[in-house]
Amino acid sequence: MVNADVESDYTARWWTPLPDGRLECHLCPRLCKLNEGQHGFCFARRNIGHRMTLTAYGRSSGFCVDPIEKKPLNHFYPGTSVLSFGTIGCNLGCRFCQNWNISKERQFERLTDQASPQTIAAAAHRIGCKSVAFTYNDPVIFAEYAIDVAQACHELGIATVAVTAGYMTDDSRPEFYRQMDAANIDLKGFSEEFYYRLCLGKLAPVLDTLKYLRHETKVWFEVTTLLIPGQNDSREELEKASNWFAANLGPDVPWHFTAFHPDYKMLTTPGTSSATLRQAREIARANGLRYVYTGNVHDLSGSSTDCPGCGQRLIERDGYALGEWNLKGNRCAFCGFEIAGRFEYILNG
Repeated sequence: MVNADVESDYTARWWTPLPDGRLECHLCPRLCKLNEGQHGFCFARRNIGHRMTLTAYGRSSGFCVDPIEKKPLNHFYPGTSVLSFGTIGCNLGCRFCQNWNISKERQFERLTDQASPQTIAAAAHRIGCKSVAFTYNDPVIFAEYAIDVAQACHELGIATVAVTAGYMTDDSRPEFYRQMDAANIDLKGFSEEFYYRLCLGKLAPVLDTLKYLRHETKVWFEVTTLLIPGQNDSREELEKASNWFAANLGPDVPWHFTAFHPDYKMLTTPGTSSATLRQAREIARANGLRYVYTGNVHDLSGSSTDCPGCGQRLIERDGYALGEWNLKGNRCAFCGFEIAGRFEYILNG
């Protein structure tokens, strides 16, 4: 255990000094310009002694062993366990944040666990986790820490997963994703107005991240969109998003539509209906996307994987529990259609 009141003084990357003495951060599109002693918007980065520091390096807000489907990742070693952890802070300001008690935390008392990269990798190996996930708050803001943990994990044959909003720059993407085996990107909506008003951010950098992952890396990634009634769930927006998705990412990237529940600064907004999720799934599939899922609701059909070739059920999911399994390696056991994803380590496949 470490003194929780003491910030890490780990020297961060992706910054330059400015002529007026401030430091400009190049990690995310905010390009925060910090005076001596000042924290960035994300709270994880700070100007100390005229150098940028990552204040939460080596510290965690908590650990949990989860099924990989909870990330959610349905095509990345289904049925395996993942060791999940995060720090505090975020580089977006979503009014609907479902983890606001961590992402909006500004007290280092929350960081109670000492967690070196080697300690995390060893723990995951010891308890039999196939992968380690950087989650709860956005790993982009603790990228240097995530990269070091990922390298330690890879030395032990453990995969790494980034659960992120993808809000980063051209400068930081390559080094970060070079160390990631999988990612779930949170596409929060499909308009600049939505991102500006409800996330205090911009849509374009997120789309750039998605295109980068699809066309310039071998990272397996899936996409999640939290549907908020009256905000990002119109048929017009879903059609537009589905068309962009198909044209830029192709038919094989899984897309998860998940249900909003009232939280943080949107407590009076109603929760998402199952009908809305089903409609979104139908729209995406009608636009040629093969693997579209619903989440945060009980929907056996919407959470299971069916073969795009013959329509047979391949992986049955009831919540996070797997049932029927009809894959042989990464192919449909009925017609031989090749299913996109990482399935080769499933023992019962």
